[in-house]
Amino acid sequence: MTLLDALQTTLTAEHATVYLYGVLGAQTSQSREPALYDALLQGYRRHRSRRDQLTGYVTEAGGEPVAAAPAYELPSPLADAEQVRRTALGVEQACASAYSSLVANSVRAHRRWAITALTDAAVRQLAFGGVPQPFPGAVDLAPDGS
Repeated sequence: MTLLDALQTTLTAEHATVYLYGVLGAQTSQSREPALYDALLQGYRRHRSRRDQLTGYVTEAGGEPVAAAPAYELPSPLADAEQVRRTALGVEQACASAYSSLVANSVRAHRRWAITALTDAAVRQLAFGGVPQPFPGAVDLAPDGS
């Protein structure tokens, strides 16, 4: 995979993440679930910033940034805070996977940036009930293959 391909793939993941975080935030009560709402708001802001940075990286690499889809399928029902939390965890796991691939397919400054984004996604998973992993986002490196 080329650097441009990896950047585009990661940008595609960030488009979906920004959309999903918007939906998750809209399904969360700021007054009843302030910690969850705050984690979603911070995640939304962080991912929007990363999406914008990726757009610039794709352009710098000579590509036309992939556009966001008009809508994305929601991975689960969002009837309560626990379902929102689980969905947010899945979103961060998907981001960690995308950033893990970017780390593997980049060098120097892009790799350093991708490692920072991967670390952020791994830490953000903890806010949504995730557990620490030795190689977040790299399923093929996990000791148990999960």
